[in-house]
Amino acid sequence: MTARLIRAALLALTCLAHAGAHAQDMKKHAPAGPMETKGDSTAGELSSQQMALIQKVSAYFNDMTALKGTFIQTSAGGTRLRGKFSVQRPGRFRFDFARPSRLVIVSDGQQVAIQDHDLKTDDRWNLDQTPFGVLLQKDVNLLRDARFFEVQESVDTIVMSFEDKSQLVPGPLRMFLTKQPALELRKWITKDLQGRDTLIELSDMTRVDDFEPGWFKPASLALERLR
Repeated sequence: MTARLIRAALLALTCLAHAGAHAQDMKKHAPAGPMETKGDSTAGELSSQQMALIQKVSAYFNDMTALKGTFIQTSAGGTRLRGKFSVQRPGRFRFDFARPSRLVIVSDGQQVAIQDHDLKTDDRWNLDQTPFGVLLQKDVNLLRDARFFEVQESVDTIVMSFEDKSQLVPGPLRMFLTKQPALELRKWITKDLQGRDTLIELSDMTRVDDFEPGWFKPASLALERLR
């Protein structure tokens, strides 16, 4: 996989979603249809109820400290990959894909490293080039930093579709948060430049006190870059 493909995946989806999909599933799939939204809801067009929901979700991310869990990634072609993730705000996260993958995606709060031990690549970008930048920054304020396309609430779920106002990350991110027994991010859908969706589902999430030193530091590996 070339660095150009990894970069396209990173910017179009998230550093987790499509970089892993490209690394493990190189088949081409037909483009999916456009994601249904509820219009371009900028801050001036949002209802008071929608703004309250956005503030509630911002508070949820601001309250997030350190947690871990498992994830399942489903590509547009139906390929499913599993793994474990860790998050520590601000800005630090790590996704370890389960075997047979040897992909690790880790952020030290400044840069995101995508390290594939099979392809022997180590590619890095600034955190603010991914949707995690706006969600895991020190002061999360989605009303200030995001442009919304959809904000909905049901009895047990909040659904939001938005993009970073900085336009460093093309394409919307659609999040699903459960409300009971407490507000919690459970899955998200991203769309790449070809219109293909990737679904990430989170489970077994638990809060932890802290992680071992260096857990969010990219491995010091002499990996040959494939350009």
